[in-house]
Amino acid sequence: MTQPAHPSPATTLPGSGSAAHLPNRLRPRRSCLAVPGSNPRFLEKAQGLPADQVFLDLEDACAPLAKEGARHHIVDALNNGDWSGKTRVVRVNDWTTHWTYRDVITVVEGAGQNLDCIMLPKVQDAQQVVALDLLLTQIEKTMGFEVGKIGIEAQIENAKGLVNIDDIAAASPRLETLIFGPADFMASINMKTLVVGQQPPGYGADAYHYILMRILMAARTHDLQAIDGPFLQIRDVDAYREVAGRAAALGFDGKWVLHPGQVDAANEVFSPSQEDYDHAELILDAYEWCTSEEGGKKGSAMLGDEMIDEASRKMALVIAGKGRAAGMQRTSKFEAPEA
Repeated sequence: MTQPAHPSPATTLPGSGSAAHLPNRLRPRRSCLAVPGSNPRFLEKAQGLPADQVFLDLEDACAPLAKEGARHHIVDALNNGDWSGKTRVVRVNDWTTHWTYRDVITVVEGAGQNLDCIMLPKVQDAQQVVALDLLLTQIEKTMGFEVGKIGIEAQIENAKGLVNIDDIAAASPRLETLIFGPADFMASINMKTLVVGQQPPGYGADAYHYILMRILMAARTHDLQAIDGPFLQIRDVDAYREVAGRAAALGFDGKWVLHPGQVDAANEVFSPSQEDYDHAELILDAYEWCTSEEGGKKGSAMLGDEMIDEASRKMALVIAGKGRAAGMQRTSKFEAPEA
């Protein structure tokens, strides 16, 4: 496994990072709703939408003159809003700006106990993640918060970030997700299109396949989630479903939504069908039975016309896990075959 350029803070600072705390990092993230931190009305409306995750944005959605005020709007919304059932994230500005440290300090000191993750955009190397981890640890210790509880989401938005993605994925035990940022990425490689998420004209294959797979492989290697970025044609829900379906088919866990109309589509696309969910649960039940004493301690068995084994169980765990996270209910029941 590729090692990060610098040790994780968990190995350099006693009691820091997830060495002190191991929260569940695999939260549902089928739909990740972007909300401008400078708009109190949008911050309030987002609380009532059925998105798995909401990230309150201090970066691209906020004009430079609005960023300072937006920090305080976000703190107020996190502390006084009702975000039940949602993963609460704040996207700060990237480390090449002069806003980052104050974004993190203001938000985490002000609302750290009501915050799940910090999203760091335009990550280019492991040191940038390590720096955020160190800053979070210092704030948590100063404020008396649980050390290591706040996770990190890393957004990959240019060629350098993709080249360094293995080091980035291993940089901190706080890391929960790797996120594809298509707009900046397309610009960084001079891609010939102005429509974010659409295939560039003149290229017959999928121009994003390598990028998405590279992010996915790094994420899975380090037990992280992989999230696809936004689709800017917000009124074309059918096109959104098509693009989201591509990422879901590869194995991505979710996708950004920029408009309330995209939320239901994301939740549907990144959830298994009822038929697939039921089938996955049946496989798990059947395999558990066939490997038991009662089932004959067999390593494989038949489920209808299908042979199942340990590999089948692993595949079924993925689908069943997604269905359970989505709150799906079974409509079928396993019945052991008669002797």
